[in-house]
Amino acid sequence: MTAVRLDAPPTYVWWRFTRHPRSVGRARALLREQARSWGIPDERAWTAALLLSELLTNACKHARVSPGREVHVLCIVAGGKLRIEVSDAGDGVPRLCGASAGDEAGRGLRLVAALADAWGFCPRPHGIGKTVWCELALADS
Repeated sequence: MTAVRLDAPPTYVWWRFTRHPRSVGRARALLREQARSWGIPDERAWTAALLLSELLTNACKHARVSPGREVHVLCIVAGGKLRIEVSDAGDGVPRLCGASAGDEAGRGLRLVAALADAWGFCPRPHGIGKTVWCELALADS
């Protein structure tokens, strides 16, 4: 396996997915494959795939736009970090929920907050909607 060069210039991939639950599994598989080609350790790659899964699931579930609209995913390796961005045309603001033990949903962003080194959201710069992002260090601090 090739080691990630922490001093290398930024490297990125960008994907478009339909706003459909099936897109989540496809995105996870693509990111794991891309992470291997970047030389990201397996444990970090699996964590990154889980983070992407949670962000993309939220976009597919809560964007409240027509099902045909696309969700965009950008993954960037720079400065020893992997940044994952998921952009959708929805205007809802992501927020941490207080899911109880019996709830079947509502834990996604709490999981992102627990596993990522940082996360947040911002309006999309050239259109409606938002981008929700998270960052994951690629090496132990």
